[in-house]
Amino acid sequence: MAGLSGDQVLEIDDKLEDIQNNINKNGNCDSNLTNREVIDKAGLVVRGEENSNNNNQGGEREMAPPASNSIHRSGSRPQLDLSKAAIQGSSEERDPTILLPNQSDDISHLALDIGGSLIKLVYFSRHEDRSIDDKRKKTVQERLGISNGNRRSYPILGGRLHFVKFETSKLNECLDFISSKQLHRGGIDSHHWNSEAPANENAVIKATGGGAYKFADLFKERLGVSIDKEDEMDCLVAGANFLLKAIRHEAFTHMEGHKEFVQIDHNDLFPYLLVNIGSGVSMIKVDGDGKFQRVSGTNVGGGTYWGLGRLLTKCKSFDELLELSQRGDNRTIDMLVGDIYGGMDYSKIGLSASTIASSFGKAISDKKELEDYRPEDISLSLLRMISYNIGQISYLNALRFGLKRIFFGGFFIRGHAYTMDTISFAVHFWSQGEAQAMFLRHEGFLGALGAFMSYEKHGLDDLMVHHLVERFPMGAPYTGGEIHGPPLGDLNEKISWMEKFVLKGTEITAPVPMAPPGTTGLGGFEVPSSKGGTLRSDASALNVGVLHLVPTLEVFPLLANPKMYEPNTIDLSDHSELEYWFTVLSEHMPDLVEKAVASEGGTDDAKRRGDAFARAFSAHLARLMEEPAAYGKLGLANLLELREECLREFQFLDAYRSIKQRENEASLAVLPDLLMELDCMDEEARLLTLIEGVLAANIFDWGSRACVDLYHEGTIIEIYRMSRNKMQRPWRVDDFDLFKERMLGSEGKKPQPHKRALLFVDNSGADVVLGMLPLARELLRCGTEVVLVANSLPALNDVTAMELPDIVAEAAKHCDILRRAAEAGGLLVDAMNNTLDGSKENASSVPLMVVENGCGSPCIDLRQVSSELAAAAKDADLIILEGMGRALHTNFNARFKCEALKLAMVKNQRLAEKLIKGKIYDCVCRYEPAN
Repeated sequence: MAGLSGDQVLEIDDKLEDIQNNINKNGNCDSNLTNREVIDKAGLVVRGEENSNNNNQGGEREMAPPASNSIHRSGSRPQLDLSKAAIQGSSEERDPTILLPNQSDDISHLALDIGGSLIKLVYFSRHEDRSIDDKRKKTVQERLGISNGNRRSYPILGGRLHFVKFETSKLNECLDFISSKQLHRGGIDSHHWNSEAPANENAVIKATGGGAYKFADLFKERLGVSIDKEDEMDCLVAGANFLLKAIRHEAFTHMEGHKEFVQIDHNDLFPYLLVNIGSGVSMIKVDGDGKFQRVSGTNVGGGTYWGLGRLLTKCKSFDELLELSQRGDNRTIDMLVGDIYGGMDYSKIGLSASTIASSFGKAISDKKELEDYRPEDISLSLLRMISYNIGQISYLNALRFGLKRIFFGGFFIRGHAYTMDTISFAVHFWSQGEAQAMFLRHEGFLGALGAFMSYEKHGLDDLMVHHLVERFPMGAPYTGGEIHGPPLGDLNEKISWMEKFVLKGTEITAPVPMAPPGTTGLGGFEVPSSKGGTLRSDASALNVGVLHLVPTLEVFPLLANPKMYEPNTIDLSDHSELEYWFTVLSEHMPDLVEKAVASEGGTDDAKRRGDAFARAFSAHLARLMEEPAAYGKLGLANLLELREECLREFQFLDAYRSIKQRENEASLAVLPDLLMELDCMDEEARLLTLIEGVLAANIFDWGSRACVDLYHEGTIIEIYRMSRNKMQRPWRVDDFDLFKERMLGSEGKKPQPHKRALLFVDNSGADVVLGMLPLARELLRCGTEVVLVANSLPALNDVTAMELPDIVAEAAKHCDILRRAAEAGGLLVDAMNNTLDGSKENASSVPLMVVENGCGSPCIDLRQVSSELAAAAKDADLIILEGMGRALHTNFNARFKCEALKLAMVKNQRLAEKLIKGKIYDCVCRYEPAN
């Protein structure tokens, strides 16, 4: 390895800061990038004619400082350290790789909000970038105009934001948690962390809240870190603005037990009133980013409820007090209008007999001592008194400033249905329905998130809604107690944690209470009639997932109306619908576990992991049956994604690996005969046979119970032939004639071929080999560029973008059309030199390319696709969505700017009835002209 000599110095061009900022926004340190990527992204080049003495010749710009110095730009951003820079490999290369070994790993991984009652913690964990040098990928990206990209076995380039809480009285548990994960030293996932290395004496973590001052010395003593204190109001507002602009389904209303998510246009967000209910209550008028004013507040807040409740009921925790309220009846304590007027309404001023006239008013006249009242009744009366009061004061302040939106946050609410209903009724009553109370799913973490964002180098302020994907809590729902947040350490600890979770059984779930009839309201309106909800000791954590930062995701540019786009076609807000699909997923689980364990060789370790996966997934399903909106707005795609996330958590990276390989080989063996059969047909017969072939081959779906049963009755080829032979038109949805006219024309007029077609492929084996590849071949024959779009990560037996090039290469051995197109598209590595040299044969061939879609689910949300797919879509004028997941479960109702063809065989009776009013094995061929 050669060091940089005096005549080989680095020029730092003007792109450095922009690119470096972009790297920071992506959550990537230098350890996540190959050396060549660091140089490429930063715009660093080797200049052979310059020297290190700043001896400018011919008006060249000033050169970099000597290699021993770091380049300082913004003091708050990571700096590029050029010390000990050296060329790796041959210095004679055109663009030699330069190794920069001394890069700091100073992305801060932790921020806290230390309140009077609770500590809220936000921490960051990175995804390891396992990119490989892929010549095929590079060629495709050059064609699509994408620079500095590389295929990733895991599509997420940034990392994860986790949310955890602790009671302030248990500060030592919080410190132990931080220490166990090494969050104060870069995190256990840091490549630079060494348990034997001395701690950084200058380490600083951001914190807000009163405890940032009160406990600063303890953090220094226990963890060796200094607390950088951030203003509490600044953090609250920054956290709220970020969530409302960047997280889909963050805000929701809650009336009479019904939760409804509200998507707010971030361009129309301001102004609004932010009501933060902590120990006390602050009311903040927010006019924009960094523009706010605390306009009011009250000292009657969560601390009041917990303090009085502790004195009056002897409860040991805030959650215990909330649980008591769900079993209470306030009529034994509160004085009602009917108590004053002999059971009558005071109709003249609009007060019903059940209206609360005076909270705790009956305690005046009753000759009872404290012990004569039920703690449950006291807790409920207290909760109503404080919640109604906060709701009323909030509305009056909103009225004062003409604000229609009121957002409530803070850990007083903590996802408690009855609390939210009470506040909502207060706002609704006093505004006469003109104002709405809205709540935030990350309600308690506003301050901590704002403190985290104060690290400027994170660049979170530039992220948009499509850059963040909320995943479900890893492994299983959190259990509280000694287990905080995602499980620590290695896989064995995760499995042990899962086993402990299951052993707890019903202990972690409080009983579901029934609201007593005739409960009342305050100040002239009725009490909410909801039944409350299931309360857990960690209710707030269960409503918060893990935020994956994916800065390479984009909105699919061909959506006709992205704001109106809804991927899910199945409405799981219908409880019977929800119950049905949960049953389907539960029944499919044993087969899935069997396949997953087999994919890992059937070892005892694999069996233990398989059991842990089944328990984790079952726990999630049980949780969602109790509260379907626990993780945000729920669609069938979310359930399927949850299953895949749980599989990956227990290191089943591709449960159907061996099955896919076997099916690919069997299908490729008969492909030549199918292509010969197709080539003997005229255009019209061939096009119909191709569409029939796609529909017939789509029967091979291991996610379908009916399909799994078929696998036991015959070979893949036998099932495929049977399916093709049963193709009878008209299909249930049959737009083939419209598509045929577009492809072949009418009355002798030949239409213009499509410029580029995006083919969203589905399953491995016959589906892609005997269905979609022959259709792609026909489009290529017509002169249309074809882009095969496949999953970034495995899901069931879906083919992935990593697997497709090898499948295409095998198919191309038997077909000149596929071979030339694959060479032109860079899919055949052996032909790369010819392609890059621009041979005449390849220059005249339209390319066949492969891109990843950015997801690892059987479904796809087109609001969040890979930047690679978004680039490919810009010149596309035909989309073909194939398979139940992509064309029926999601996107059946989607509309596009270009032509679209949706093809699928229905393999679920319920879906057939709901979506197309048909039956199992019905076919869908929906053609939609450009909007």
